[in-house]
Amino acid sequence: MSNVKVGLVQMSCVESKQQNLEKAIREIRNAAENGAQIVCLQELFTSLYFCDVEDYDNFQLAEAIPGQTTDVLSTLSKELNVVIIASLFEKRAEGLYHNTTAIIDADGTYLGKYRKMHIPDDPAFYEKFYFTPGDLGYKVFQTKFAKIGVLICWDQWYPEASRITALMGAEIMFYPTAIGWATSQDEETNIDQYNSWQIIQRSHAVANGVPVVSVNRVGLEQNGEMKFWGGSFVANAQGKLMYLASHENEETKVVDIDLKESNYYRMHWPFLRDRRIDSYQPITKRFIDEE
Repeated sequence: MSNVKVGLVQMSCVESKQQNLEKAIREIRNAAENGAQIVCLQELFTSLYFCDVEDYDNFQLAEAIPGQTTDVLSTLSKELNVVIIASLFEKRAEGLYHNTTAIIDADGTYLGKYRKMHIPDDPAFYEKFYFTPGDLGYKVFQTKFAKIGVLICWDQWYPEASRITALMGAEIMFYPTAIGWATSQDEETNIDQYNSWQIIQRSHAVANGVPVVSVNRVGLEQNGEMKFWGGSFVANAQGKLMYLASHENEETKVVDIDLKESNYYRMHWPFLRDRRIDSYQPITKRFIDEE
């Protein structure tokens, strides 16, 4: 299949997991009605972004994967004939938790999961308190409509992650995300941060010759102290913006992606051909100190 219609669900969240799930289901239906074949939800879409504090009570939000939520989404994906990319808080075992995305094929089959590899620890983003780093490696999933790669939020800043995922054959790269700015922060800093976030992901599209789909949450959380900046987007295999969401509104959008473009751009910009894989061993070092 050379053309794939991708749905992005950019939404705000509330305290109730059930209400968030119901909203996501409505918007998946909306996307499917508009032709979406693959629908991506934002990072941790069933809850508020709870990592703003280190609170043991928040571990109660976690669930098994596969489990109750993936069962609901599997039924939905089969009904609508859509692939669903669902980011969830995974309880793997007692005291062991991950930030995980489940992939459900268009016939309702649970294809597997990707566990977030890079875990941040910043003010209001205390993810290391909750999440064990992923141990499944980078992953691609052969769905009915395309072979997809999935990375999660903080993974966005690491070109190694996108490169490996592309080398595994991903035809589209998806980034479920939850990122925002403090409402006390000045507008110039806000714009600089957002632009850096978008540019780094578009650069992954350029360097690897694959389209990138980034889906972020939107709205005020943390008692109004954090504004999730939305700005979800689709970039084609040369990094060109095909869609850009607002910073303010909930939006569900379907974007037509031409997978044939990857071959065109990889032929004319042959970065994969010219890679000097014999020279890259130093990249495995933490830092290259002077000897």
